[in-house]
Amino acid sequence: MGKAILFSAPSGCGKTTIIHELMKYFDCFEFSISATSRKPRGEEHDGVDYYFLSHDEFMRRVEAGEFLEWEEVYAGTCYGTLKSEINRIWDSGRVIVFDVDVNGGRNIKRYFNDDALSIFVMPPSIEVLEQRLRSRGTDSEESISKRLARSAEELKQAPVFDVTIINDDLQRAVDETRRVIEKFINAETI
Repeated sequence: MGKAILFSAPSGCGKTTIIHELMKYFDCFEFSISATSRKPRGEEHDGVDYYFLSHDEFMRRVEAGEFLEWEEVYAGTCYGTLKSEINRIWDSGRVIVFDVDVNGGRNIKRYFNDDALSIFVMPPSIEVLEQRLRSRGTDSEESISKRLARSAEELKQAPVFDVTIINDDLQRAVDETRRVIEKFINAETI
């Protein structure tokens, strides 16, 4: 079994942006592409940002045992990690990087235990989170309301993760996360 780094946060906290910045520093990283039953948003592409599956195909794969973990995050919208994705990355000798919702992060950490470093990305405040969601311009008002309601519950889960990073300044958050990951990869105490 190889190592895994998993990032979790409520939607809009900047975990994906932090991951993309860290990918520039760690050439051993390979991003785990999650599967979802939702439609692509903006410039998202199948096999790059997500594996976009119909809801029926997603559920067929669940029943076939093809997922390490999965969850219906919103009614009719599922996200999950395909076992084939983990095998693909480890077969290439790389460290898996996960960008998953909070429940997915907890489930993956339980599966990998000490072979995974779980990082929770926290917004400086719920107000800043709301501003970030609105500034993306990709979600309806109803979707933003749902995300904010879910975020309030997800923020309570931060203590179960190995490390919490407050993303109040992107470069500071990236630098702090990079130091924590370097210790983990080098098997130092975090």
